[in-house]
Amino acid sequence: MKKKLEHSKFIAQKRPVAEKLLSDLLDIYPYASVLVTDVETMSYRIGKSGIQVSQNPRFGGKGMVVKVYDGVSYAEYSGNEIDFDALPGILDTIENSLVPLKGKLPEGLLDSEYQQLSDTGTKLVKASEYEIDPREMGDEAIIKKLTALREFALAQDERLLDSIHSYQYQINHKLFLSKNRDMEQSAMWGEGFIYMMVMKDGDEVKDYYKGFSVLGGAELLDEMEQYIPENAKKCVELLNCESITPGTYTCICTPEVTGMIVHEAFGHGVEMDMFVKDRALAKNCMNTQVASDLITMRDGNSLSDVATYFFDDEGTPSADTVVIDKGILKAGFSDAQSAMHLGTAPTGNGRRESYERKAYTRMTNTYFEAGTSSVEDMIASVEYGMLLEAPSSGMEDPKNWGIQCMVNIAREIKNGRLTGRVFSPIVLTGYVPDLLKSISMISDTVEHCGSGACGKGYKEWVKVSDGGPYIKAQIRLG
Repeated sequence: MKKKLEHSKFIAQKRPVAEKLLSDLLDIYPYASVLVTDVETMSYRIGKSGIQVSQNPRFGGKGMVVKVYDGVSYAEYSGNEIDFDALPGILDTIENSLVPLKGKLPEGLLDSEYQQLSDTGTKLVKASEYEIDPREMGDEAIIKKLTALREFALAQDERLLDSIHSYQYQINHKLFLSKNRDMEQSAMWGEGFIYMMVMKDGDEVKDYYKGFSVLGGAELLDEMEQYIPENAKKCVELLNCESITPGTYTCICTPEVTGMIVHEAFGHGVEMDMFVKDRALAKNCMNTQVASDLITMRDGNSLSDVATYFFDDEGTPSADTVVIDKGILKAGFSDAQSAMHLGTAPTGNGRRESYERKAYTRMTNTYFEAGTSSVEDMIASVEYGMLLEAPSSGMEDPKNWGIQCMVNIAREIKNGRLTGRVFSPIVLTGYVPDLLKSISMISDTVEHCGSGACGKGYKEWVKVSDGGPYIKAQIRLG
């Protein structure tokens, strides 16, 4: 039975301080906002090397971000001193140190002039649900469960060198206040992975990775257990894997591989802060065909709850954005500041790694919609090609729309049937519009994946998910 996540007691205690700070700021500035955060994380990992239990300080813990507008530009202050005694010092720092910085720009840099952010009246209090609270379960019980999962995994096949199991949770509480907005949210995200290894030919370690994610709690551990026999079988299959002959193949991509293509090949390319910096080719391709007319791509919270939140870190309610509609590029997604610069409406994608970091345009749940084909019919339609599964990594190139991703397994398809031959590892490359325009079949089911967070380049990590249906496409493999 699911339970509603309780809101933060810390935020309840600090709300009067935040309200007083906001009131004082609005006496000086035409716009001001206060974001208060209370983030709790724990991570558990068990393998041959031992047991690791740790907190992840990356996402910031308890703190706040203050934003003000002086009629021309914006300034932000962040810190973790949230009490009445600290307010005079915070006000002084903003008024006498931060806002005047615009007059001290180095020679050659110009101060940008911005309009005032929209502040339509919004009141919102929402929380996600869970089945098992990992805090109530406790460290000892979680470690015991992970230990049992590892023992169960190793018992699947004596050729397994190790099976590493990980679980982590993030409980994310936020309060956003402005003159006309009062929003509070609480969300719990659970993540995990199973990482198995075998030794091939006595000197090469082959591995198989499976990630898991849920808007919820420690119930994820039971889901992980169900996949152990299948994962062990696939890992052991890699003992007989071959190297693939480079070339262009007719490919069927599993939903996890589809999700990687959505995320890496196109998702980053329509983050509209990249439009502002002229670092995304998509900026010049609006209302043009960039994919097969079978493709509709979305970002948001309407059809997936893996990485769901209810408002972003700039106080914009989360939304559902149709990025590609039947092959035509219709929109990107944006933070409030980028949207203002581009003359578009913010989409609720302004997200911070923590209260200590700037808000950037970031993905949420990003995916292709389902089609009408069965997976069996898709495989049967392939004269010769590959079924791609188990993505491991990817790199995006929004400026040139190139793609380079790693896939752990390619299964040979011949005359509409899987032959049993396995190729690994696989590098998937190409020009994004060519790949997306080649999609000729889409399955009638959709899966949402995403076992962790995504960085903006190599930093600025936030929780995301991706996914979609099985797709059939022409893809260059090597």
